[in-house]
Amino acid sequence: MAGVTSDEGTVAVRHNEAARRFEADVDGGLARADYRMQGDVMGIVHTEVPMAAEGRGVAGQVVRAALAHARQHGLRVVPMCSYVRTYMQRHPETHDLLPAGTRL
Repeated sequence: MAGVTSDEGTVAVRHNEAARRFEADVDGGLARADYRMQGDVMGIVHTEVPMAAEGRGVAGQVVRAALAHARQHGLRVVPMCSYVRTYMQRHPETHDLLPAGTRL
């Protein structure tokens, strides 16, 4: 479990490898970022936050944990969901995780 801290508070994010997602228990249920692996490329396909936890930066914390995992394990990341694409556009420090030739 990795605790990710931001101005919105701390959410304990865990990697649920069996379900292929990063997740955190939050008000209203489970926040998650689902992914698919193809070789050393992690395609993040979906993010979801329960309505009760929206607007608190939870999705960003879950995505940050997924990107940190990718970096730590030498993976490339393809943002297949609009939230992750927008997150990576706003955080140029994540662009090195993109496979060569991938545009945001």
